[in-house]
Amino acid sequence: MPVEIWTEKYRPKSLGEVVNQSHVTTSLKAWVKEGSIPHLIFAGPAGTGKTTCSIALARELFGEAWRENILELNASDERGIDVVRNRIKDFARTRPIGTDFHIVFLDESDALTPEAQQALRRTMEKYVSSCRFILSCNYSSRLIEPIRSRCSVFRFKRLSKEDVEHYVARIAKGEGLKIDREALEAVYEITEGDMRQATNLLQACSSSKHVTREIVYEVSSQAKPMDIRDMLGLALKGDFAKSREKLYELTITQGLAAEDIIRGMHHAIYELDVPDSRKIGIIKDLAEAEFRINQGATPEIQLECVLACMLPAKLQT
Repeated sequence: MPVEIWTEKYRPKSLGEVVNQSHVTTSLKAWVKEGSIPHLIFAGPAGTGKTTCSIALARELFGEAWRENILELNASDERGIDVVRNRIKDFARTRPIGTDFHIVFLDESDALTPEAQQALRRTMEKYVSSCRFILSCNYSSRLIEPIRSRCSVFRFKRLSKEDVEHYVARIAKGEGLKIDREALEAVYEITEGDMRQATNLLQACSSSKHVTREIVYEVSSQAKPMDIRDMLGLALKGDFAKSREKLYELTITQGLAAEDIIRGMHHAIYELDVPDSRKIGIIKDLAEAEFRINQGATPEIQLECVLACMLPAKLQT
């Protein structure tokens, strides 16, 4: 029997089940009662429910025929003008099944080229009587103004710690897993309100029927906050050798990528007992190191440079 993907197994089936986006679902429920919707833009971070709301909306509008009345496309894969002129246009002009209109759901629509967006605008105008468009994106500002002006824009917010922990705990209960309170907190620390990532992380940890904080960090290949804080603390105290030793434990022993360590350092900086001016300087050093790594510099040297810059001034001369 094939393993079921939990993000689909536990995806909300109705608008009422969507977590913590009531400012969006309230309007969608009202339109469902009216039996019609305008063109929509769903903007916000990944894993906050944009696709879920779109599918739930189609389910409630079209009932059993929802699959036949929605075309789902990912614009990051098919971002050129041809997909608009062919697949989208062909679907938009077909007759809806058992309803007055059908829906084109275009995920990551901000990846469309400018030419494709212009073609999409014309298609939205021409077939408005028989087709509605839902455009999902991370940044609505990357869509051209003529498209934005024709749509109702809804902005999805990252989910709170309580929402993520409650949802993950519910999945764990449904799958017969025991999950520690510290593990729930670790899941949120790593995913930062991305419910899809949190669900996938829990499934990755499910080989152990008792999920602990250590297992969560091990499976996610993320640096433990305590290890990062110890490394930074040693550098601030002037012990560069031990700080460097801790860095090599993270990169070699634990096998963490430099980008993950930089991300962990960025989170830990705000908890350091140093003046804000010092924190600002460390953040600038981190930004410079991340840029150089992306440009091909040696990650270990760049991370060591950040630690060296954190040493007390008297040791840097």
